[in-house]
Amino acid sequence: MDVFEAAEKIMENALVSALSVASPKGQVSTHPMLPLYSRERKKLYFTSSILFSRKVEHIKTNPKVGVLFSGRQFINTPSYAAVHVKGDAKIYEENLNNGWMWLLDLWTRKEPYIGAYIKQRLALPLFWERIIIEVTPREILLWDDGDVSKQPRRWVR
Repeated sequence: MDVFEAAEKIMENALVSALSVASPKGQVSTHPMLPLYSRERKKLYFTSSILFSRKVEHIKTNPKVGVLFSGRQFINTPSYAAVHVKGDAKIYEENLNNGWMWLLDLWTRKEPYIGAYIKQRLALPLFWERIIIEVTPREILLWDDGDVSKQPRRWVR
């Protein structure tokens, strides 16, 4: 299996990833995020509540991001690999109330109970005002079996 295909399996089946962004001063911050990967679009998506939007502001000033998938316990696949995606991020915040709903199928596959929470949207309105972060991969590093002591396999767009 080539690097991109193997990375797709990890991105589709990971429950947690680490999204790293740089502030305007160059300080890197990393945020645990639920990754939503679309095979159809070949892009990685995250949603962020407007309550936790500092990372979004950083992306607006520097769209270069890194996303790390590691930790066997967070990735539900028969074969495991650690994956680092270097990508270009784009922010969508035009329709905070419903603009992210097209991602609901991807989200529900990872967190089946999310549908019950959505029915209670009125109880937590700010949590459900969500910004979309879209990441287009430009480079992928993949360590088979998660063995980072070896050189990674590499894919470049």
